[in-house]
Amino acid sequence: MADDENPINFGIMGCAEIARKVSRAIHLAPNSILRAIASRSIEKAKRFAIKNSLPDDVKIYGSYDELLDDPCVDAVYMPLPTSLHLQWAVLAAQKKKHILLEKPTALDVDQLDQILEACESNGVQFMDGTMWYHHPRTAKMKALLSDSQIFGQLRFIHSSSSFAPSPEFFEKDIRVKMNLDGLGALGDAGWYCIAAILWAMDYHLPTTVTALPAIARNSAGVILSCSASLNWDKHETIATFYCSFLSHESMDLAISGSNGSLHINDFIIPYQENSGPFSVTSGAKFVDLHIGWNVKPEIVQVATELPQEALMVQEFARLVKGIKISGSNPDGKWPGISRMTQLVIDAVKKSIDLGFISVSL
Repeated sequence: MADDENPINFGIMGCAEIARKVSRAIHLAPNSILRAIASRSIEKAKRFAIKNSLPDDVKIYGSYDELLDDPCVDAVYMPLPTSLHLQWAVLAAQKKKHILLEKPTALDVDQLDQILEACESNGVQFMDGTMWYHHPRTAKMKALLSDSQIFGQLRFIHSSSSFAPSPEFFEKDIRVKMNLDGLGALGDAGWYCIAAILWAMDYHLPTTVTALPAIARNSAGVILSCSASLNWDKHETIATFYCSFLSHESMDLAISGSNGSLHINDFIIPYQENSGPFSVTSGAKFVDLHIGWNVKPEIVQVATELPQEALMVQEFARLVKGIKISGSNPDGKWPGISRMTQLVIDAVKKSIDLGFISVSL
């Protein structure tokens, strides 16, 4: 429940399953309040409100236009199919609504650039819905990676994001429909992998991106599983990732430096929402006869008072409030991160389409 004197009023455009999680996050964030939800039909919006026990004062709309025309709504969370992002995000920006946009942000960087231009020209804040950025564990890991004595020079990164859904997923889910979310596993699970790699590299774009030949598609041509390698010539660093709708749940991130390594097995969704672990090893050597190690990984546990999705909403609302109350400019950090992630997504897709050749960035 908002305890801020001037909470940011949110509207949710679209009643996708992920919207249930974010509606709860808006409720938990102390500077935010849910004012309205919208679907393409009033019946679906009402069902969402009942299922999620939304307060009676939350407005329910049967069209997205009605929500965007509501003067009480400051910001919108938009979990629409990716194919609809360009149309509705641009219109939201033109209506002066700040935008928390679900990932992947667009079908390609050209579409995203149109969204970001609309946000910039209308003075509204943009952020994508990548939640793990906002967990305090993420800042703790970054501090360790930045310590040259503990970690040394970054050499290799690997990330994976996969899950094996029910057969119904492959028949009905928007993520396997070419006309709705044509990027498939690359845009969904792969977004997290690429974002984590770029985060570890302090957002230096790779020199080249090369998709690997092992790829699976459905009958419509949507990617169900793929992998790629990323190379940084200047930094002498290599990264790989694997994303899939066909493998058991994984949310792994492994980062190796010249003097240390860091591993995390739940980087996207922590095993528990009130804390998150990771392991770090520094200065490890084999003991005599190579029958063991001289050190064991240190397990670091980072507690959080709010779930990471509520922290995301809180940070977004803080930025929006600065614009609304203090006349601050929108923060360019978050759109910049989204754009770099989208650029690498595009490069992987281009490499796949051209027969797995290396694509320069």
